[in-house]
Amino acid sequence: GAARRAFELAVDYARERHQFGQPIGKFQAIQHKLANCLIALEGVRLILDHTARLHDGGDADWRYFADCASAFSGSALRQVALETQHTFGAIGYAEEHEAPIHFKRVHLDTIALGGASDAKRRLAARLLDAGGAGLPQYDLGTAGNAYREQVRRWLAENWSGQRKDAFDQKPFTKREFDAGFARDIGETGWIGLGWPERFGGQARSPLEQIAFMETMEQAEAPRIGAAIQANALMMFGTPEQQQQYLPAILRGEAMHGMGYSEPQAGSDLAALRTSAVRDGDHWLINGQKIWTTTWWGKYMFLAARTDKDAKPPHAGISMFIVPMDAPGITIRPSATMYDGTFANIFYDNVRIPAENLVGEVNDGWKVLTGALAFERGLVGGGIVLKVAHAFEQLRAHVMAGEGDQSLAGEPIVRDRMATLASEIEIGRLLMMHCAELAAGGVTPPEYGAISKVFSGELMERFGEAALDILGMRAALSEQMPGAIDNGRFEQNLRHSLMWVISIGTNEIQRSLIAQRALGLPR
Repeated sequence: GAARRAFELAVDYARERHQFGQPIGKFQAIQHKLANCLIALEGVRLILDHTARLHDGGDADWRYFADCASAFSGSALRQVALETQHTFGAIGYAEEHEAPIHFKRVHLDTIALGGASDAKRRLAARLLDAGGAGLPQYDLGTAGNAYREQVRRWLAENWSGQRKDAFDQKPFTKREFDAGFARDIGETGWIGLGWPERFGGQARSPLEQIAFMETMEQAEAPRIGAAIQANALMMFGTPEQQQQYLPAILRGEAMHGMGYSEPQAGSDLAALRTSAVRDGDHWLINGQKIWTTTWWGKYMFLAARTDKDAKPPHAGISMFIVPMDAPGITIRPSATMYDGTFANIFYDNVRIPAENLVGEVNDGWKVLTGALAFERGLVGGGIVLKVAHAFEQLRAHVMAGEGDQSLAGEPIVRDRMATLASEIEIGRLLMMHCAELAAGGVTPPEYGAISKVFSGELMERFGEAALDILGMRAALSEQMPGAIDNGRFEQNLRHSLMWVISIGTNEIQRSLIAQRALGLPR
C-alpha cells in the first residue's frame, strides 16, 4: 500500500512537473521508470489476491504463494520506492513531503517477520528437499481442467515414443515446425480452439486456451497454426477470404508468415517503404522485408505502403495476402543466434489479385495493430509457460546433482531457485489476469504489454541463472560432448533474446504502458 501510494503521487507529479518546456512524464526515462514500477505493483497485487483466495478457499498452496509474494516483493517494492524518489528528485527529499514516509514504510515492511530471506528459505525447502514439490498447477476451472487432461491424453498417444524421440534427435534448426504433427492436430480442431464457431472454431474460453498452451509446452510439441493471421482474417477479411484461407489454417495445412519489419522499419512500422500499386485487377508489390521467421509458409501476411504521401505515415498502409510461390519473390534465409531461421525477402514486381487486399485500402494499420495486439495478449503467457517448463527441468538437475555432489544443498543455488520460482508465479498470474480480461471482452494492449515485458525478461534471467547454477557443461551447445540435455539450457538463453525484441521491443512496450495505463503524455 505504501509503495502504491507513493507511485500514484509520482505519476501525478510526472504529469504536472515541467522541465525543459514540457512535462517530465513525456521523457522516455521517466516513462520507463514508472512503467517498471507498474509492472512490479501489478505483480504484487495479483499474487496477494491469489494467495488470499487460496487461503479463504482452504487450499494448502496458499502458504507457497504467500512465500512467493514475500520473496518477490522484498526487492520489487524496494525498487518501486527508489524509483518513486528518483522521479520526485530533490522535491522528495523534504520531510514535509508524503513520499519519504512511504519510502521508510516500504523498507520496514519488506524485512518484517523475516522478510524475503525467510520466505526464500521456505520456498527452497519445498522445491528441493525430500524429493521436492514442483510448481503448483493452476485451477483453470471445470472446463479448463478437463480440457488440459484431454490434451495430455491425446499427446501421450500421438506425440510420444519413437515419433517424439525422432523429432527430439533433430537439431534445433529443424524443430520449428512438423507438418505431419500440424495435420494431426488439425484433425482435432484444436488449431481453432478459440475461434468463433461460425468460422469452424470451438469457441473455447481463454482459460482453456491456456490449458492447451501449457500442455503443449510441457510436451515440447512443435508450433502449429497461424493464430495472428487467422484472427486478422476473422476480424477484417471478406467472406470470400475467410472461406478460402481459414479452413486450410484450421486443418494445419497452411502456415502464414508475417511480412512486417523492414531494414528501416523495425519497431517503427509506420516507416515501412515496401509499396503496393494498383494495376487494373491486380496489385504490384515492390520492396524488402527482413527478420521474417515463417518465410517457408504458404502465404505471407504483408504490410505495404499504398499512399506514400499520407499524413500521418501510418494512414497510408494496406495489408495483403501474398502467395509465396508468386513470381518475383526472392528469399534469402539466414540462421539466427537461437538456432532458428529468418529470411530477407525481396518483392520485385510481385503481382497479386486485387481481392488479396485484407481490409480497406490505406486502413491496414488497423489490421496490423489489431493482429499484433491479439498476439501480445497471448505471447506473455506463452513465454512464462516456456520458463516454467524449463524451471522444472533445471530443478530435476539441481536435485540429482553431479555424481555424489548435489546442488540442492548449496545456499546460493537455493536462493536463486526460490527467486526464480517467485518470479515465475508473478508471470503466470499476469498471464491469468490477461485471460480473465479477455474472458470479459478484450485485453487492453497495455496489459498484454505488461505480461510480455515481464515474462520476456524473466526468460533472460532464467537463462543466465541456469548456466550459473549448472556450470560449464550447461554452456555447451547441442551435439557437443558432455552438453547437458543436448544444449537445452544454453539454447534457452539465446532464444530468450528474441522475446524481448520481437512483437515490438520491450522499450516500445514500456512506452505503451506509460502512455496507455498511466496517462503520461506522448
